[in-house]
Amino acid sequence: MPRLAALAASGVTTVEVKSGYGLSLDDELKTLRVVRRLAAELPMRVVPTWLGAHEIPLDYRERADGRREYVHRLVHEMLPVIAAERLARFADVFCEPGVFTVDESREILTAARQAGLEIKLHADELSAGGGAELAATLGATSADHLAAISDAGIAALAASETTATLLPATLLFLGKRDQAPARRLIDAGVPVAVATDFNPGTSPTTNFPLVLTLAVSQLRLSVAEAVVAATVNGAAALRLADRVGQLSPGFSADLALWAIDDVRELPYWLGTGRCRASWTRGKPCHPRDLGLAFSR
Repeated sequence: MPRLAALAASGVTTVEVKSGYGLSLDDELKTLRVVRRLAAELPMRVVPTWLGAHEIPLDYRERADGRREYVHRLVHEMLPVIAAERLARFADVFCEPGVFTVDESREILTAARQAGLEIKLHADELSAGGGAELAATLGATSADHLAAISDAGIAALAASETTATLLPATLLFLGKRDQAPARRLIDAGVPVAVATDFNPGTSPTTNFPLVLTLAVSQLRLSVAEAVVAATVNGAAALRLADRVGQLSPGFSADLALWAIDDVRELPYWLGTGRCRASWTRGKPCHPRDLGLAFSR
């Protein structure tokens, strides 16, 4: 709850929460059940994603047939329970050389879709391994990271309806020289979203305006492109663009109020907290200024 409150204080009204830090049936179920509980208790919109295929556990790596055994457990032990309890809307796989292969990722995601989950991929974060192409082929909702995407991967995404979610804070924290090729993706016609990738290993930040700063300064997006990436396209990356992501009649009253005079100040003020209040579905998530809070 404190982490979600910190995100709300940065103007976030919808958050995707992934599992993937337990890598056992009990730990994955515990994580996703907590996510479900928070989604029911808080006004913020919380979208759960099962990321059991985040890594091959060490004890499986040490066995000759360990990789195959873990993939089998994901598909035949974890997934049926998660689907039966409706604990996740999406399934995600870290498709990267040294983690899950393209064939393994396809097997897991195909099974997840057959079980009723929508699909995403961690793709081409550190090297071009065909993850973006797989995301396009499978019709994944989003392909995330993409720092090392190939020309073929860009072309594949451009010919698909998959959203490219870029995570500039991650590469900054890891000390990487190159960011995802946002300009090439946009110029090719790929819808680009941005997100914090808030996680304990590679992006320990809840500061969403900082991500907008990085989108402009590192990814070379215009302010308008960064705002679209944070709103309309962010909603598309969660298959929510028909109801959230813009201030329009018929859309959810998801709002963030900022102490700024011009939208260009959102990425300008480096790392400062200027969100006065935020609401999801018209309900207050972050009433920093108590005079702005309201309830129904």
